[in-house]
Amino acid sequence: MILKASQDLSDSSSIWAKLNWTWAHTFILLQFILQILLLFPEISVLRMPMRIASFALGLLLLVRLPKEHGRHPATYPAFLVMAIMLLQFCLHPHINSVTAAAAQCAMYLAIFSPLFWVRSLKKITPSSFESLIFLLWGIHTLSASFGVLQVYFPGSFQLALSTVIQNSTFGGEQLLITLANGQQVYRPMGLTDRPGGAAAAGFYAFMFGVAIALKNKNPILRIACLGSAGIGLFCIYLSQVRSMLVLAAISMIFFAVVLLRTGQIARLMVMASGVTALFVGTFSWAIAIGGQSTLQRISSLFAASPEEVYQQNRGYFLQATIDKLLPQYPLGAGLGRWGMINNYFGDNTDLVSQPLWVEIQWTGWLLDGGVPLIFAYIVALLLACQTAWKIAINRKLGDFALWGGLIFAYDIGTVAITFNYPIFMSQGGMEFWLLNTALFVAAANSKILDNKSSRTV
Repeated sequence: MILKASQDLSDSSSIWAKLNWTWAHTFILLQFILQILLLFPEISVLRMPMRIASFALGLLLLVRLPKEHGRHPATYPAFLVMAIMLLQFCLHPHINSVTAAAAQCAMYLAIFSPLFWVRSLKKITPSSFESLIFLLWGIHTLSASFGVLQVYFPGSFQLALSTVIQNSTFGGEQLLITLANGQQVYRPMGLTDRPGGAAAAGFYAFMFGVAIALKNKNPILRIACLGSAGIGLFCIYLSQVRSMLVLAAISMIFFAVVLLRTGQIARLMVMASGVTALFVGTFSWAIAIGGQSTLQRISSLFAASPEEVYQQNRGYFLQATIDKLLPQYPLGAGLGRWGMINNYFGDNTDLVSQPLWVEIQWTGWLLDGGVPLIFAYIVALLLACQTAWKIAINRKLGDFALWGGLIFAYDIGTVAITFNYPIFMSQGGMEFWLLNTALFVAAANSKILDNKSSRTV
């Protein structure tokens, strides 16, 4: 009996080994499961613990896994960010509450945690990293596909709406779209609890789908990837989140720059023609379903210069951050004064540390740590982009370098998102640092494996 159980455990381990499964894969999968659980009203009482659990998981792995191997170049500015947060916690006179301030510090550490625990994963090889990309592609494609179904079959595939949205006065008409047949539905949510949430899944399904299609020659897989990319773009169009459409275009431009820099002209031509066809064809599909409201929303991107379009929308928040908040809070406003941290843990009875509104990441950084925090985080992001770029143009890494190009383009897109919303106070921030660190470790392991192979020969 004991021998049989031992044999079963061994067989199970070998299956995971063949799948190149690591804690990074488990982390992504558990994040997805926690997100799905939020969609069921029956367990809404556990909503806050599950939100916290998604970040606590990163902290748990940070404590449990040994810290080995080389450090990602962004590690040192990450230490500086955490040092600034600790000083804010200890010295700033206007923290909202001790609990909220501590939670804000813990959130920053949780977001950065993959920088530390992913480097301990010896099994992150190039093939393991590729399976991680496939896992993310599958999850985001599934979510985007639900977004399409929610448009075609209104009410049938829609799960619970966020309680924050339900209980707030914001929303109403802004959360709805009018389809070509005159029916009003929520913007595609995908497997999230927010109208328009399918746009983020669409962005990743599009990006990862294009990259996988470029790297793999299997015709069935290529068709699946292009279909995924098309579904992703459709969700972005129907969600009417114009910033995501712009980010998709920016990311593809930078991906093309990598291909041009490395002399992969054939891949560049295939990608350029394929992506152009996807943008045009999917736009026609979206207009046929979404009607005039979608056409007008997307057309507004070209009604003025890019600067004017941004200024008329999210640019106001950036301008207010520079003109009003920067002179008022050059060294931070006090921790725990904005976002869900304040909503969950804040004590707003003190008139001096009242809640502040944050729409973009730059405002959040300024309020949390002032100019020093902004500069420290900028350095961390620059080093992440630089590291991905170096891997992308390293010819010694062979075809694995294409994943470096993908992550570099993804990094640029993520940095651009900071001008739209505070991504580095969400699961998206953890995903950013996980992918960049996993890429770094896999590239290092690739060189180690190549050196061992050459010595064997």
